[in-house]
Amino acid sequence: MAVCLLAMCGSVYAQTTVWQPAAGHTQIPIWPGAAPGVKPAPGPETYTRGAATNVTQPTMTVYAAKGQNTGAAVVVFPGGGFQILAMDLEGTEICDWLTSRGITCVLLKYRVPSVPYVWQCDCRPHNLTTSVPSLQDAQRTLRLVRSHAAEWHIDPHKVGVLGFSAGGYLVAEVSTRFKGRLYKPVDAADQESSRPDFAVAVYPGHLVTDSDTLNPNVPVSHETPPTFLVQAEDDNVDGVQQALVYYAALKKADVPVEMHLYAQGGHAFGLRPTQYPISGWPKLVEVWLQTIGIVKG
Repeated sequence: MAVCLLAMCGSVYAQTTVWQPAAGHTQIPIWPGAAPGVKPAPGPETYTRGAATNVTQPTMTVYAAKGQNTGAAVVVFPGGGFQILAMDLEGTEICDWLTSRGITCVLLKYRVPSVPYVWQCDCRPHNLTTSVPSLQDAQRTLRLVRSHAAEWHIDPHKVGVLGFSAGGYLVAEVSTRFKGRLYKPVDAADQESSRPDFAVAVYPGHLVTDSDTLNPNVPVSHETPPTFLVQAEDDNVDGVQQALVYYAALKKADVPVEMHLYAQGGHAFGLRPTQYPISGWPKLVEVWLQTIGIVKG
């Protein structure tokens, strides 16, 4: 019986474990109550092998800048196809890099599973549709960061976003959809702007139609913030056209944009070192942030 009880406890623990930040950091709910339009998930929130899923209560975790504070902040959107969130590879590891450069990092655990992914059929019937729940979470987080700017020692005019894969799509959405409010204001923080001051999209997805035109749900304009793009040509998940088409749209709208394409690197490389030159992309981002005046050289 004791063995059975231990097995049952172990099973329950495995099913109910959720992502938690390292000691010294606290998750902050981004909504004072239930998230707007929250829908049931396939099961309880879980965190397994670096991936969180069934997130219905979105949170942000603030990682303070180390050393000399630049005043800049970056909200990080992990990828995972709107099905899971790669909280380590495309989350905490990114925050470790940013904070070591004097940049405050805000890691967003946004709602998944969510459209364009549909968990009921394990499919993506409308792959270019607006990811409304996660975009609501992203807009709300940017507003919260600005509302806490003084407390967190952040310049409210130096708040950017960085995302990977599906999170890269979220970067494009929040960079182009900031004039449209997707939820009713819930407190004073919602008076702040949700427009990022700069944006970094790494192997972004969901940006291109079958005819190689820009997803109409990403209305690029001259007000889209300066953007940095990273892509591998051998990415078989989110192909090189994703970055190319988005780059062309930004360029046409006269948005300051810098793109780096690499022959090799595949998908989901994050910050982890590889044998390929693409592993040097973070250094290029650091230089770019200097050139656009976000941090000093």
